[in-house]
Amino acid sequence: MTRNSFHGTYNQRQLRVGELVKQNLGQIFLKNEAKIPSLNTKLVTITEVKMSSDLKSARAYVIPLGGKEIEKTVNILTEFSYLVRKALSKKLDIKFLPRLYFVGDKSFDYAERIERLIKENRK
Repeated sequence: MTRNSFHGTYNQRQLRVGELVKQNLGQIFLKNEAKIPSLNTKLVTITEVKMSSDLKSARAYVIPLGGKEIEKTVNILTEFSYLVRKALSKKLDIKFLPRLYFVGDKSFDYAERIERLIKENRK
């Protein structure tokens, strides 16, 4: 995986496959099909999936319910990504099953901070 494989503009195929992976990961987590010990996957939300240009890698942005313990959740998902990948292989029919990289989604914190700054500025 090259350094810039997740940056820049995304073509239609990357967006389509990313959305497909996102939907299937959501179903896997909701139905607890990955059987990850010490993590209730029903409480994990997949907010976005970005595919690399060659579609062999997927960066999945996750956030646990309440936004607490993001790093712990990401570490557990990274450790057991092979179980998630195995469950994903049963749902997807694509040439290459992408490697999964889990990243904590901090966009909600960022949006909350911007909202707070806007409210403070109005006062």
